[in-house]
Amino acid sequence: MDTLSYKTISANKATVNKEWLIIDAKDAILGRLASNAARLIRGKHKTNYTPHVDCGDNVIVINAEFIKLTGEKWEQRLHFRHTGYPGGQKRETPTFIHGKNPIKLVEKAVKGMLPKTKLGRALYKNLYVYAGPEHDQEAQQPVEYKL
Repeated sequence: MDTLSYKTISANKATVNKEWLIIDAKDAILGRLASNAARLIRGKHKTNYTPHVDCGDNVIVINAEFIKLTGEKWEQRLHFRHTGYPGGQKRETPTFIHGKNPIKLVEKAVKGMLPKTKLGRALYKNLYVYAGPEHDQEAQQPVEYKL
């Protein structure tokens, strides 16, 4: 055999085929939904997955206000943030966050499962979360994805 007939093909910006997927979060468990969404955004479900390239799909999550948490996590889990001032650390429960803005829980869960690099920040822009069943990406003709 003189030459090899197979090569490892890496995806790049020109060869990536990005699709639009829609996920219904109604009665979905937050962690399972977020891990599936992060996998789709990252592109790990594709055969031409390349770790350093944005080869994933655009993901639309609808009905984020109907998300579920198992056990007593609505009251016992704590999310931390900081105001930037000395002694400005704030602790909030998912109930409080969901009451103010229901899409924040889904966004925070998915963002935490993406890489903490420039690529991760670029991938996060491929996530669109809506509290209700309507969304603004009808022109992209998204395909429904079953969890």
